[in-house]
Amino acid sequence: MLGLGLYTLAICIMVSVMIGTSWLLGPRRRGLADPNPFESGILPLHDTTIRFPSQFFLVAMFFVIFDLEMVFVFAWALAVHPAGWLGYAGMMAFLMLLLAALAYLWRSGALEWGPVTRKRS
Repeated sequence: MLGLGLYTLAICIMVSVMIGTSWLLGPRRRGLADPNPFESGILPLHDTTIRFPSQFFLVAMFFVIFDLEMVFVFAWALAVHPAGWLGYAGMMAFLMLLLAALAYLWRSGALEWGPVTRKRS
């Protein structure tokens, strides 16, 4: 328990030092270009409030989810020999679940970018 307390104290001290250093070394007043977004030194030509379609955010979330699941596959690939057949079966079940989730997303139309067409009944 003492180790956890020391760890928490060290984290708090480190965060305080970083915030304090930023405050001490940071600029005292704001410049004219501060409200503008940073675009590699190029002045923005138009308003930056562009509306993205909601499908963009869905695909971005799906990418993050599936990308994080691939981290588990790479970690498993490093430990495939010690895991044995039980680890292999577990990873195959995980990949089948991942494939089923992708098939569900595809079948439900979550990955469609075109205009929505309604089916006549």
